[in-house]
This record gives sequence, structure tokens and C-alpha cells, in this order.
Amino acid sequence: MSPQPPGSTGPSASAATAATVAATAAASAATSGTSGTSGTSGTSGTSGTASIGTPAEAALSPWREAWHVFRGNKAALVGLGLLAVVILAMTFGPGLYGVEPFDIAAGPFTEPFTDPAVWLGTDYLGRDVLAGMLIGGRATLLVGLSAAVLAVGIGITVGALAGYFGGWVDTVLSRLTELFQVLPSLLFAMVLVSLFTPSLTTVVFAIGIVAWTGTARLARAEFLRLRHMEYANAARAMGAGPLRLMLREILPNAMPPLIVSASLIVGAAILFEAGLSFLGLSDANVMSWGLMIGSNRRNILECWWAVTFPGLGIFATVLAVSLIGDGLNDAFNPKLHRR
Repeated sequence: MSPQPPGSTGPSASAATAATVAATAAASAATSGTSGTSGTSGTSGTSGTASIGTPAEAALSPWREAWHVFRGNKAALVGLGLLAVVILAMTFGPGLYGVEPFDIAAGPFTEPFTDPAVWLGTDYLGRDVLAGMLIGGRATLLVGLSAAVLAVGIGITVGALAGYFGGWVDTVLSRLTELFQVLPSLLFAMVLVSLFTPSLTTVVFAIGIVAWTGTARLARAEFLRLRHMEYANAARAMGAGPLRLMLREILPNAMPPLIVSASLIVGAAILFEAGLSFLGLSDANVMSWGLMIGSNRRNILECWWAVTFPGLGIFATVLAVSLIGDGLNDAFNPKLHRR
């Protein structure tokens, strides 16, 4: 073997150099692969996910969109806060105040803010007006909510059957709705209460019977509009029966305007209850705002506060419910979103 000249590379050096070059190339490939993976797969995948997820997050559901619109209505928020104050006062006030509404708390015709024991004064019998306000509000709100639930239940049932089936069913139920609609509501409720023993149950039944017609007409219109929509036809093609179609497919999509109608019925039911109690057609053993006004109406000049404060309670509650109803109407009506 001849000696190699200086500066030349032997087999071992050539092998070492080749190994170094191969390792460098492998490391470079690994680095570019990692960066490509993180840059292409990770970055583009992340950005792709973000680009897909961002519109999904931006697209709100109808209920969330309605809440967003409702939250932007300042009058509706004022009504919601006012109603919350009334409900909290009716819930915790009687326990904190600790005075029964039918007990004699002081002398008759005690003016408000003159006796610390009776802040809002007393009526013609010496009963505490504030105690009557706190306890009486419970009965008034209970009657309003219960009557609204009954009226909405009857209205949705009648309207759904008329709108879904149509034909002679629609004709009969529409004529029945018109018959109840033309009757004088307050007079009809007075007749119903007079036929039975006056009680909160009778009052709720009477108000519910006379207040369902508007909800029925609204439900009929919604079912007529929605019964031939694509999702309803698809469910019908899959073998869904009329009951399932009405309850699971059509009714959930018809609920927004019905919720608005229910909120307005609550206010009307409270006024109905106050009117019946004012006329003595309610349970005299259950304190309510209408009963307070009716029992003190003969002494309104000498005892104005016993009539004014319950009237203000009715006014504030009905105003709060009306503001909430207007806010719900704006929230569930797409045509008013950009008003």
C-alpha cells in the first residue's frame, strides 16, 4: 500500500465526513419537517379551526339573540327589576315584618309615617296597611300567574287544534273563540264567580275562561304558518303522528309570540282580580290589593292612604309586566331588532 500524500483524505476520514454530512442532512430534514408540521399542520390547522369556529361562535341561537336584544332594552330591564323587587318584597317581607294583615295594629285612620309601628298607617278598622300590602301582594300575583297559565293553556290547545287540522275543526273552534271573544269579559267573570263560592280558585277559573281567546287566535295563526314547513314535512314523512308534530315540532317554534301573549295576560289578570275583589266577588278571608281598595272605598276621603298604596302596588306590578311584555315582543320579533 503506497503512502497517501499529505492533505489527502483516507477511507476512515471519508467515512467520517460522509456520516457527518448524512447526520446534518437528517437533522436539517427533521427540523424542516417539524417546522413544516407546526407551521402547516399546527398553524394552519389552528387557524383553520379558528376560522371555522369563529362564525359558529358569532352565530347566536334564537333564544340567545332574543336575550341579547332584550338586555339592550332599558325599559324592559327597568320592568324586570321592578317586578323582581315586588316579588322579593312579597316573598320575604311578611316574615321580616311579622304583622298579620287582619290584626288590629293601632287606632283607625292612623296616617302614614306618623307612627313607627305602622309605617303606612292603618285603615278604617285599625289594620296595618303595610302588612296588607305585603300579604295581599302574594294573592294578587298568585291569581295573575295562575290565571295566565290557565288562559294560555286553553288558548294554545284550541288554537293548535284549529290551526293544525283545519277544515271543520278549524271552523267550529274559530266560531267558539269568537263567541267567547264578543262576551263582556268582566261581566262574564262576575257571573262565573257568582255562580260558585267566591274563592281564589273560582277567581282564577273565571279569569282564565275569559282571557284565552287572544292566545287561541295567535296560536292558530302560528300553527297555520308552521304546519307545512320543511321540518314539519320531514317529520311527517318519517312517520310522526299529529300529536308529536304539534308538541315536538311546531309548538317549540311557535312559542316566542305565545310567551309575549302570556306576559300581557298576567297584567290583565291582575287587573281582573283587583276589579273582582273591589266588587266583593273574591274570598273575603284572603287579603289582596283589590280587597284592600274595595273595603276602604267608602272612607277614601278620610283614609286615602288605604286605597292609594294598594293602587300603587297594582300600578307598579302591571307596569312592570307590561314593560317586560314589550321587551319580549321586541326581542322575539325580528322586524323590530333594527328599529
